[in-house]
Amino acid sequence: MKKEKSSITKFREKYFDNYSKRNMTIYLILRGLVILTLIRQIFMGNWNNVFLCGLTLILFVIPAVVEKKMNLALPDALQVLILLFIFSAEILGEINEFYIVIPHWDTILHTINGFLCAAVGFSTIDILNQKEFFHVTMAPIFVALVAFCFSMTIGVLWEFFEFGTDRILKYDMQKDAVVDIISTVKLDPEGKNRTVIINNIKNTIIQCEDENGKIKEIIVEGGYLDLGINDTMQDLIVNFIGAIVFSILGLLYIKNRDKYKFAENFIPKMKKTNKKELQKQ
Repeated sequence: MKKEKSSITKFREKYFDNYSKRNMTIYLILRGLVILTLIRQIFMGNWNNVFLCGLTLILFVIPAVVEKKMNLALPDALQVLILLFIFSAEILGEINEFYIVIPHWDTILHTINGFLCAAVGFSTIDILNQKEFFHVTMAPIFVALVAFCFSMTIGVLWEFFEFGTDRILKYDMQKDAVVDIISTVKLDPEGKNRTVIINNIKNTIIQCEDENGKIKEIIVEGGYLDLGINDTMQDLIVNFIGAIVFSILGLLYIKNRDKYKFAENFIPKMKKTNKKELQKQ
C-alpha cells in the first residue's frame, strides 16, 4: 500500500518544485538554523525573538508561493539572495545583534534591499511591456526610472514602519548615534531662526524621573545622543545607491540583452506555459 504524503511534503513539492537541488539545500540549512534558534529562544524565554524566528520561517516561504501563484520564474541567484537577505536581517541582525556587533551591517543590508526592490520594479514593467494587453510600451529609460522610483518608495515606506514601531512600541529600529557636533535654532538665545553650532561635545547629561518619583541622571559619554535621523538618512542614501546600480544595469540589459545577460540572474520572468497548465493552476 502506497504511503500517503504528509501535508508538509505536498506543500514543498507544490511550491518549491522550481528550486534547484543546490537552492533547496541552502533553504533547508537556513530553515534548520532558524528552527534551532527558535528552540533556543523558547528555553531562554525571549518571546520577541521567538516571534522573529516564526516571522522568518514565514518570509522564507513567501517568495516560493508568490513565484507559483503569479506564474513567475525566479533565477537561482535571486532565490538564494532573498533567502540570505531575510536570514541576515532577522536572525543575524536582530537576534544575534549583528546590527550592533558588525560595523555597517545595516548599511550593507539596505544597499542590497535597494538593489532587490529595483529588480522587482524593473521586472514588473519589463514583463508588462512584453504583454499584448499592455497598450503602452515604455522606453528603456522610463523602465529604469520606474524601477528606481519603486525601490525608493519601498525604502521610504520601510523607514515609516521603523519610525512608527519606535514611537508606538518603544523599540529602537532607527538606531541612535552619538555625535560630537550639533546645529540647531532651538538654542538661539533670542528664539530667532538663527543656527547655533555646538562643537566638540564631550558628554550629555539626561535627567529623568524614575517610577518612585526620584530624579536620576544618565550620562551619554562622547557627545550628544542623536535620535535616529543619521540612521534613517544613511539607510535611504544606500538604498538610493542600490537602486541606481540596478536601474543602470537594467537599462543596459534592455538595450542589449545578449551583452548584459548576467543581469538575468536578478530579474524574475513570466513562465512560458500552455493553456492546459494555466487551467490546472
